[in-house]
Amino acid sequence: MDLYYGIGAIAGICVLILMMGMVKQKTQWIFTFVLRCIAGIVGISVVNELLKSQGIAVSAGINPLSVLTIGSLGICGFALVYGILLYKFL
Repeated sequence: MDLYYGIGAIAGICVLILMMGMVKQKTQWIFTFVLRCIAGIVGISVVNELLKSQGIAVSAGINPLSVLTIGSLGICGFALVYGILLYKFL
């Protein structure tokens, strides 16, 4: 009977350690996503001002869809947003 309790305790500790690792990874993923969103908003603002100063009438809007795209895809999402605008501009 003590053997089963020992095996159960070891299995429970292993599951607890795995759960702690998963929470840490999710926290890191959420932090990375939020950081990408903030960097994307700043990037859109900078590029819009740069294009405006050069006299190019193309500007990306800062809206939830563009922020989610940049937050999930990173630099590729940023390029995608401006690629779509370039396609519409042509």
